[in-house]
Amino acid sequence: MHDWLLHGQWFGNPALAWVIAGAGALLGYIIAHSVALFLQSRLDKLAERTHRPGFRVAADVAGATRGWLLLLIAVTAALNFLHFDASTASVKFSVHWWLELLLFSLIGIQFAFWFSKLLVSWLNRSASRDGARPVNPVMLGVLTWAVQFVVWITLVLALLAGGGVNITAFVASLGVGGVAVALALQNVLTDLFSSIAIGLDKPFEVGEFIAFGTELGTVTKVGIKSTRIQSLSGEELAISNSVLLKNLIHNYSRRQERRVLFNFRLPFDTPRERIPDAIAHVRGFIEREKLTRFDRGYLSAFGEYGLDFEFVYYVLDPSYNTFVEIQQRINLAMLEAWDKLGIEFAVPARKVHAPQAGGNVSVQVSGATE
Repeated sequence: MHDWLLHGQWFGNPALAWVIAGAGALLGYIIAHSVALFLQSRLDKLAERTHRPGFRVAADVAGATRGWLLLLIAVTAALNFLHFDASTASVKFSVHWWLELLLFSLIGIQFAFWFSKLLVSWLNRSASRDGARPVNPVMLGVLTWAVQFVVWITLVLALLAGGGVNITAFVASLGVGGVAVALALQNVLTDLFSSIAIGLDKPFEVGEFIAFGTELGTVTKVGIKSTRIQSLSGEELAISNSVLLKNLIHNYSRRQERRVLFNFRLPFDTPRERIPDAIAHVRGFIEREKLTRFDRGYLSAFGEYGLDFEFVYYVLDPSYNTFVEIQQRINLAMLEAWDKLGIEFAVPARKVHAPQAGGNVSVQVSGATE
């Protein structure tokens, strides 16, 4: 064993050199990986204790360290200290040239992980409400995708340049190919830009109740290509972003209060002194509700078969359930009041005058008007 270490040769290097290189690579990996884990642990504790977003971002970046990349970097760096066959030293693409290119690539990939995680984590922290869900998840998704795309494309171009490729011509060819791709994927790009428009204009957000066309439901996800909506009947609707923006969108979740207009009719033969009493009673029923604001109520018109009344009030809670409960209490109170006042609601009725031998006889026909 001792003689092998002193006199053994492997790819032009003594066996001892290979052992030293392997030990150095292992030691370097252990140190680098331990430092990364230590930094991540310390930064996590600082972030939990201070609640500062900067520490959380730094912890996320430290957590983006890849152990397998550190091992490959350590091995490649150790191999660079070895001396390979001199016959290959004059060759343009020598072993050391390939090792340097591989080392540059591995370090670049690790830096891409770090930089990508730095930007994405910063975007997440900037777009969130105190650690809750993002204020604008659509724009956050688009920006995250764009940031990662730019980082990795930059890395690929840097590696190609390091490998001797003329990236100027390569970028020009990518531009021509990009035009062709854009023409082929114009529908996808239309939806992509529509999602950006949704993110910037924010006509709705996740969790809000909207209606468009004949459909209505709660927004569950706004994606790059489509928006997912949970309908009232239970199924999930997936609609293209560009198609959705072409519709008139009703966002019921942003309504601060609900305007209510309701009408009723009293017969023409209702005693005239009872009409002001009926108006006062209905107004009182509305005003005694805690979550209503009375607007107006009056005798609006002489209808075809009765006196038309119109009342308008506002429910201060936009919930539909709250509205129907209030309207039901008002309706029940009106029925009770009408019994006390001795009046009733009007029903469709017409009087038919039929000539008789002894004179005209008036007959009242109740029911539908047609």
